[in-house]
Amino acid sequence: MTDATPADPHRPPRWPHAWAWAFAASQVVLVAAWWQWGWRVGVPLLLLTHGALLWGTLWPASRLFGPVLTRLPTLEPVVWLTIDDGPSGDTKAMLQLLDAHRARATFFLVADRARARPELVRAIVQRGHGVGNHSAGHPSAWFWALPPSRMRDEIDRGQSVLAELAGVPPRWFRAVVGMANPFVHAPLRRHGLARVGWSARGFDAVAADPTAVVARIERGLRPGAIVLLHEGAAHGRNLEILALLLHRLDALGYRTVLPEQLAGARSHERLVDPG
Repeated sequence: MTDATPADPHRPPRWPHAWAWAFAASQVVLVAAWWQWGWRVGVPLLLLTHGALLWGTLWPASRLFGPVLTRLPTLEPVVWLTIDDGPSGDTKAMLQLLDAHRARATFFLVADRARARPELVRAIVQRGHGVGNHSAGHPSAWFWALPPSRMRDEIDRGQSVLAELAGVPPRWFRAVVGMANPFVHAPLRRHGLARVGWSARGFDAVAADPTAVVARIERGLRPGAIVLLHEGAAHGRNLEILALLLHRLDALGYRTVLPEQLAGARSHERLVDPG
């Protein structure tokens, strides 16, 4: 497991079961309050405690159950491009676009799709990009509600397949549709995976207008922004969206960086700084 330092944003969960103890304690308080003051106090407490679990699951940036990275720790004009749901028919062309702009990205891959197109996984790695775990089968409708055994299988199989195809195990995980229930974090800890969210998105998985999508992304751009993109969407315009975004990043003076590169550069700065 990677040991996180102030220069390294990679933080796998440390206490993946802490939520269970906290929830159990809240239910003891709930029962005691209901016994003492009746349903008028008990019902609101019931809704509050169970509502917190639902919010922690459905809100992509929630840290209720464990850490999630939504921005790189830097003040430099750099962003992390992350591309979900591949590999797909868009992958080769996306790699060419990234090369043309000297840009780097992390592709959060679905293992079952990667197994069907192993040459694309190899191409991603050979071009200097990252590979992240985006589950084995991408069960978008039910990932947020998967029980522990199914959740473990999605993450374990995804990690095994992608490690074999990429030649190195992924370090980053993105929950399907960004929603992560409490059972995500134990397998993440076992594999040394850190969960990644985002801070800039344009809804390009469903929105087909490149200008509108990139405009929405621009509103979230800040130093260290994590940009969420997709490939292989049904509307077929993800390539146009990526091309326009890369041009805008160039125009705005933003560089792309992988978090490993950022951490390495900052560690080097500390080594050579005489102060």
